[in-house]
Amino acid sequence: MQYIKYKGCFKQHASKIYVQGNICLRIINMKPQNTIQAVLTKKKLKPSLVFVLGLPAKMEMGKKRMAVLVGCNYPNTQNELHGCINDVLAMKEVLVKRFGFDASHVQLLTDAPGSVVLPTGANIKRALGHMIDQAEAGDVLFFHYSGHGTWIPSNKPGHAFRQDEAIVPCDFNLITDVDFRQLVNRLPKGATLTILSDSCHSGGLIDKEKEQIGPNATITANNTTVHSCNPKSIPFESILQHLTSLTNINTSDVGTHLLEFFGSDASFKYRLPPLEWELFDSLKPDEGILLSGCQANETSADISPNEGGGKAYGAFSNAVQMVLKQHSGQLSNKQLVTMAREVLQAQGFEQQHPCLYCSDQNAFATFLWQPEF
Repeated sequence: MQYIKYKGCFKQHASKIYVQGNICLRIINMKPQNTIQAVLTKKKLKPSLVFVLGLPAKMEMGKKRMAVLVGCNYPNTQNELHGCINDVLAMKEVLVKRFGFDASHVQLLTDAPGSVVLPTGANIKRALGHMIDQAEAGDVLFFHYSGHGTWIPSNKPGHAFRQDEAIVPCDFNLITDVDFRQLVNRLPKGATLTILSDSCHSGGLIDKEKEQIGPNATITANNTTVHSCNPKSIPFESILQHLTSLTNINTSDVGTHLLEFFGSDASFKYRLPPLEWELFDSLKPDEGILLSGCQANETSADISPNEGGGKAYGAFSNAVQMVLKQHSGQLSNKQLVTMAREVLQAQGFEQQHPCLYCSDQNAFATFLWQPEF
């Protein structure tokens, strides 16, 4: 399998490759698409042939695009949401049609009825780990999570009265900020991992990642009426109560419950002594990019339209989709988050401010390295 690039858009095809020096020329057969037909005609190329010339062969070979998309609706539970699966289905379509992802390289995990592989903590981490294991320099990796988030007491040295961020898989096997830091640190040099987390308390979900847009950059919302919505948050007390019902252990230490029930699949936060967390210090500059649905102390909304039979959706995921539809050209990570904030402001969300955490360089890098057409 080879990766073919037309105007910056990588697709997977069987092809012949001709290399002269470090320059590659690829000739592929492909069906003409409406989006490129005019370009082909203007350049007087046969619609069945596309030539790509002038890119370093080694870099292009490494430019895979892979994604893991997770939607948790928690059906038939007191924590049920309604728009999370819709969020990731919509994102999959955008990744393939706009960003050049091969559908076979986009893994979807949902808790929809009949799902063969559920989005448990272990399955999510396994999918992310497998994606990173396949990565090479120049590759673009993406993780979109839509579901509940939570705040948990911090057990980091010197953080006795602070709280840390985590997402809540369908089995409540929490994936914490330390786990995401460990994943980012595993990236091969030159590969990027972009995380879009539409969940409560998602600001700071990559431990020690630099804040680019955060609590200090606030906006004032108007009074626009929004649809019925639920926060994507499960309080820590509810998490603890659920885990206690699984372990039958009388303790308020969430780590004890997670280790007892999930064993080696539990978060690194609880499997390693705090003194060993220095192994997961941030690598500066690193290639982790977090677009969070809200600040660490805020909630993200799950929207259920009141009338008209519209689909349910996550407010932040929907805002990102709206920005991408309104702007077909390249957007930097910083531009995308800023515009998503403006969308939520116009919709009247007063307590939800998306944030951006990444290096200075990646703040101005193009979101998912969108090809330039």
